[in-house]
Amino acid sequence: MALAIYRKYRPATFDDVIGQETTVRILREAARRDTLAHAYLFAGPRGTGKTTTARLVAKIANCERRGTDAAFRATGEPCNACRLCREIDEGRSLDVVEIDAASNRGIDEIRNLKENVRLAPIAARAKVFIIDEAHQLTPPAWNALLKTLEEPPASVYFVLATTEADRIPATIVSRTQQCYFRYIGLEALTSKLSRIAEREGIVIEHEALDLIAAAAEGSFRDAESLLDQLATGGTPLTVRDVEAAIGKVGFETLARFIDRLVARDLPAALQDLAAIQDGGFNLAQFTKDIIIYLRRMLVIKHAPALATVLARELVPEHLARIAAHAAHRGSAPTVLLRALIVAYGQMRYSQFPLVILEVALVESLSSPLTASSS
Repeated sequence: MALAIYRKYRPATFDDVIGQETTVRILREAARRDTLAHAYLFAGPRGTGKTTTARLVAKIANCERRGTDAAFRATGEPCNACRLCREIDEGRSLDVVEIDAASNRGIDEIRNLKENVRLAPIAARAKVFIIDEAHQLTPPAWNALLKTLEEPPASVYFVLATTEADRIPATIVSRTQQCYFRYIGLEALTSKLSRIAEREGIVIEHEALDLIAAAAEGSFRDAESLLDQLATGGTPLTVRDVEAAIGKVGFETLARFIDRLVARDLPAALQDLAAIQDGGFNLAQFTKDIIIYLRRMLVIKHAPALATVLARELVPEHLARIAAHAAHRGSAPTVLLRALIVAYGQMRYSQFPLVILEVALVESLSSPLTASSS
């Protein structure tokens, strides 16, 4: 069976990990010195590489070549060729245990884990326990885990991965070394998708890649899974194919709609909105996209220096288009932005999302533009 794209292109070394330079530097230096911490907390948005990096830690702790080749150990990387590295990559290692805390969150599961911790590794140099969605563990489960985290056996490592670090008890956090994973920018996502498409022989429009990356909202896994899903037909992929698959309009369609809003052309905006509705797109998602676009315009308009921050989230062409809209007199009126935020909250639970959005546009664009609304 062919591997899914997100599994096939999962980072196998620290060099392959994109967008997490600080975390990679810390872990690679620990690997070089052979001073891995016995408990890590990996926190950050979904799909940014937390579990993948946890597996790299497992390989570092067990790589056979690192144990015999000092020169190679100084590289701070796993060899990916020895038996133990291959077993971990293939998910066959009995000494690397991955636990989904969403479904194994109680004290009984943690007691079983503690019993397992006491046993020596079966075939590897070290045991590694990766607890995914760690914030789902119950308070009694955390209490049962405290002492084990504080004084684990020398051959045992823990990696706790979470998307909600604020829900991890302070007593647990203090017993771990924390690594925070950053949101992945659009350009980095698009760049990786482009390389994957080239290697897989997938013909796809550049704007379609941008839309897949935007829909993934910073998640490599989501972006790669969506590309895999769309590429099954074997035909060239266009932005319309992606729009139809995800119910989300592309950047060009969104930017043209912003043209109408900036020009305060209500009839044209309503006509475009009707076409988007007829196309079967998710109007709540479309409204969210408008809000994000207008927010970026507002930021560039009133704090131009922050364009360097937005450059990490956007490809240059998109940033230039937003900046051009921001430069227009009366662009990104706060009255419209407030109205759309209210409309978005209502649309998610209404049977009439189109009506809610139309009313927000009519009330905002038909009112006179004042100095305080921009």
